Amino acid sequence: MTMPALEVEYSYRACEEITRREAANFYYGIRLLPREKRQAMSAVYAFARRVDDIGDGDDERPAKLAALQAERARLAAIATDSGETNGDHLPSASYGDAVAVGLMDALARFDLPLDALELLIDGVELDVRGTTYETFDDLVVYCREVAGSIGRLCVAIFTGGGANGNATLADDLGVAMQLTNILRDVREDYEHGRVYLPAEDLRRFGCPAPSEISAELIRFEAVRAREWFDRGLRLVDALDARSGSCVLAMTGIYRRILERIARQPEEILQRRISLPAWEKAWLAARSLAGVRT
Repeated sequence: MTMPALEVEYSYRACEEITRREAANFYYGIRLLPREKRQAMSAVYAFARRVDDIGDGDDERPAKLAALQAERARLAAIATDSGETNGDHLPSASYGDAVAVGLMDALARFDLPLDALELLIDGVELDVRGTTYETFDDLVVYCREVAGSIGRLCVAIFTGGGANGNATLADDLGVAMQLTNILRDVREDYEHGRVYLPAEDLRRFGCPAPSEISAELIRFEAVRAREWFDRGLRLVDALDARSGSCVLAMTGIYRRILERIARQPEEILQRRISLPAWEKAWLAARSLAGVRT
């Protein structure tokens, strides 16, 4: 039997509110989806936001690692309880936790690959431990964990779940968007003691520290990100129109930010680049037209 319908509906509303409030770029895309897919995407985002907030919080490292371990245990409990719900009581993994309830219902509807969320936790744990990356290939592994994993979950929701040959393309888009995030946030990350740009690239372009990165290095990394977008966007052709529009809306915002970074790389050392709400809405509307064409 399923979980109580009112509890599930309440939980999805809470997840959608988290997504609307915390992830404007993500939300512009998912609101183009049908209701069930939009709810499932919100549940995935709300859990990912919770994990990211642990990594970005002010607690000391041991407390953060303990909190991440608790989320691993929560995922394991959700996987166990997903087949043991009944109409009168919520499973122990979900009781009182709107995000867990939403995620459990999305798992049942779309056969979500929960191992992708475990990979997300792995990636955030790398952040907590202050991991740095010697090569670009090392950085790609991290990007796959924190963003490619979300791409694979999105594909499961777009296509109805189960094994899917398009997961690799979604993973590529996740890497592209994470690389864009890294370039956009390079100054803020450095101020918080985080360095994502590969050490070999810093040396290659004569940059002794991320605080002294050159425009040439930023443009070089931007070209790499653009190549990952070009590969991953082949996913759109394999999706239905509304799912394809969602992908184009989300990636369109990131690609526009990437264009600005490549055009004015010095700007990211002065302030965080973002797009105004009207431009995000315009990109979302254009994505609908693009898929229909």
